[in-house]
Amino acid sequence: MLPIDILAGILEAVPVAVEVADNRGNILYVNKAFTKVTGIPAEQRLHKNIFNVSPDGALALALRKRKRVSGHRCIVGGTMVEVISNASPITVDGKMLGAVVVFQHITDIINLLEELRRSNNIIKNLSHKFGQVTRSKYSFSDIIGCSEELNKVLTVARNAAASNSTVLLLGESGTGKELFAHAIHNASARKNGPFIKVNCAAVPENLLESEFFGHQKGAFTGAINDKIGRFELANGGTIFLDEIGDISLVLQAKLLRVLQEMEFERVGGIETINVDMRVIAATNRDLRQLVRTGRFREDLFYRLNVIEINIPPLRERKDDIEMIAGSIIEKLNRKMGTQIKGLSADAVEALSGYHWPGNVRELENVLERVSIGFNGSYITADAVKPHLNGFSSAAESMEIMEISKMEEILIKRALEKYGTSMKGKKKAAAVLNISLATLYNKIKKYNL
Repeated sequence: MLPIDILAGILEAVPVAVEVADNRGNILYVNKAFTKVTGIPAEQRLHKNIFNVSPDGALALALRKRKRVSGHRCIVGGTMVEVISNASPITVDGKMLGAVVVFQHITDIINLLEELRRSNNIIKNLSHKFGQVTRSKYSFSDIIGCSEELNKVLTVARNAAASNSTVLLLGESGTGKELFAHAIHNASARKNGPFIKVNCAAVPENLLESEFFGHQKGAFTGAINDKIGRFELANGGTIFLDEIGDISLVLQAKLLRVLQEMEFERVGGIETINVDMRVIAATNRDLRQLVRTGRFREDLFYRLNVIEINIPPLRERKDDIEMIAGSIIEKLNRKMGTQIKGLSADAVEALSGYHWPGNVRELENVLERVSIGFNGSYITADAVKPHLNGFSSAAESMEIMEISKMEEILIKRALEKYGTSMKGKKKAAAVLNISLATLYNKIKKYNL
């Protein structure tokens, strides 16, 4: 058993109020925290009877009922202080000698509960965001090809990976900008950190700031919880800003500050959050033209364009088509259970002669469509030609083509022509004479 002086020292040190009474209710002891919480000096409390000074309190109840009392909310007798109390009888050798109560001011409890609520919200938010906190999936070994054009770009990209500088990836839709972003991160000193992607064209403009920086509860209608933004999630790693050319001028100014200072505030918040991250941005738009027309900030362009990497379109690296197609066919065999060995010589010639407006992504789609129901060992030119240049093919075989197939081709070609940005999709929907919502449903249906 602890010596009485050590026990007394412990009771004086604890941050909660402690009060002890004998089995008749005579108050024997109060600690310093009791006076701090209630404002009652010890000499005014000692030797009083708890049944007189606080008959409805937890200590009196524990003595009266001879059992433990938990979570009792009451006003301390002789004060206006509301507390939450826990009391318990003191029993030695089966005999109740008295009781002890510990309590805290209700404000402290409320503050603790509020802190717990905030912590729970953060945990929920982190759980919601967990799927977005990912590692890079691809490395430079996943970039297929050996053409001179590709090797030049790979050299620049590998040098970029060795630095911590901001990278701007330029290239047409479907050239593999995201693949390069993954590879650069995976080859960098940050490879063990998170790789966070934001498709700036896919997030509604009014929500993009919240998506970037997060928000505080109540910052706007619908902000029912605190939210951690993508920049905060990317701390220690890389953030990939895809379709950077589609963000508004207002958000461009805020993004510029983050890139310059590596700090920001959540929407509706006042706390400055510092981050350490590497930025890789990508776009299929002509940013220099956007700068000239006043639709993209010049200072932001130069902040992003520290290392510029121009990824060549597939039509400029046709020597790589056979190698890329072989890799795609291997993946399709695993995915679809097919046993295609490769391309025939005339198929390679047909694919090499096509202009590939959709680049590698279009090549993947063509080979997947060909693979469906294909029973041969080698894909031939006759098998691939109907899937090239969709508009011409549709016109030539309109009488035998399914309507759904033609619809897929038209939507795909419209997206290739006008782009996959929000503006491009709106234009495509207008030209196709369908609503934007219908277009999104069709894109999902045909996995475009």
